[in-house]
Amino acid sequence: MPESQPPESHQQQPSGNDGGAAAGPTALVLGGARLADGRTVDVRLSGGRIEAVGTTGSLVPGPRLDLAGYLLLPAPAEPHAHCDTALTADIAGPVPYTAEDVQRRTTEAALLHLGHGATAVRTHVRIGGVHGLRSLEAVLEARHSLRGLIDLGAVAVPRVLTGAAGADGLAMLRDAVRMGASVLGGCPDLDPDPTGHAEAVLDLAARHGCAVDLHTDGDDPARLARLAAMAGGLRPGVTIGPCGGLARLPRDIAARVAERLAAAGVTVVCLPQGDCVGLEDRGEQGARVAGCAPVRLLRAAGVRVAAGSGALRDTVNPVGRGDPLEAAYLLASRGELGPAEAYDAVCARARAALGLPEVRVEAGFPAELLAVRGDGLAGVLSLAYSRVVVHDGRVVARTSAVREYCDSAAAVALDLPRQSRPSSPQPCQPPSRPPSRPADGDGQS
Repeated sequence: MPESQPPESHQQQPSGNDGGAAAGPTALVLGGARLADGRTVDVRLSGGRIEAVGTTGSLVPGPRLDLAGYLLLPAPAEPHAHCDTALTADIAGPVPYTAEDVQRRTTEAALLHLGHGATAVRTHVRIGGVHGLRSLEAVLEARHSLRGLIDLGAVAVPRVLTGAAGADGLAMLRDAVRMGASVLGGCPDLDPDPTGHAEAVLDLAARHGCAVDLHTDGDDPARLARLAAMAGGLRPGVTIGPCGGLARLPRDIAARVAERLAAAGVTVVCLPQGDCVGLEDRGEQGARVAGCAPVRLLRAAGVRVAAGSGALRDTVNPVGRGDPLEAAYLLASRGELGPAEAYDAVCARARAALGLPEVRVEAGFPAELLAVRGDGLAGVLSLAYSRVVVHDGRVVARTSAVREYCDSAAAVALDLPRQSRPSSPQPCQPPSRPPSRPADGDGQS
């Protein structure tokens, strides 16, 4: 198989793509990985990009990571996280919001997302109230400390932007732009004037050239139609989510709303594992019902749909995982999408929602990759235990899982990995040494 060549839009300086030229000093070869199309290849990384893709053993010797038994994929992204409130479900009493606490939670949550495979995360950060801009400042500090490991973007999310109470919120939103918030957000559903709230965010974003990412349940079709009318043509774009309320609308009404969102170029980020803290106050009215947006209906109308994780072990979901492969698994298991489309929702669609460049396992594209032990996409969505994460051309996280069975006649007959190998079956014992090989989709270091 000839090595792939970079497309013109990704073309860099000549890098010896004939498989025989000398690789750069920072080059790394990912060896023997399987691609989604079934090919087994070597992939050489250099300078933060994929330098070459060739048949196994065809690339220049050098630093090499053996990925035999792994499926190599473009890395997913997390388009809807709440890192400042993550990991608070078990806290007794009020959640602390000191700068140190928020920065620690944000850092730990971002690293959990990274370990699962997301090399870019967009986190929504509440501003205003007694905490002012302190949480945002702490998140931006965490972003700086994580540079080189993961791309962390912050969305400034005010509560109220209309009426007398909204003046402070607007002032803080302007300050958030100056501080470095990369996206403007908001919760129109929680404002006494939802349309005015959305209009204020869109107007400020248009003046500063910022992207917009709004929280909405999406259960009011008239409100969504007005949002679509206001959002049309705004650059760099408008994202809304989680829109679980759309699934509770009559199908014909939801379809008409979806057509308007598609015409306006609005992206919808669904949360297959349920709602998030951005809509938590709706629970006081008994109005919040956890659910996922109607992905199949939205896609049929031409809406760009990405999938995120939302809550990560906080008050809304004490068992949230922050795992993009789980989001894809849930979409596929519920029949909303096939495995390939489901992974696309957490990968290519999610990256596009974040304004990130496209990634393919081809020469010239960014070296943002995820290797998961398994033979095919459906298998890794089902049993995605062992993972290797590559960001900017280097391995930044690795998770290895090994399963062993106690000795039994069945284990012997099926040649399953066992904790020990005596001549006769014994009671289960803790493993005394690492197993010689992974089992059934699991991997080892």
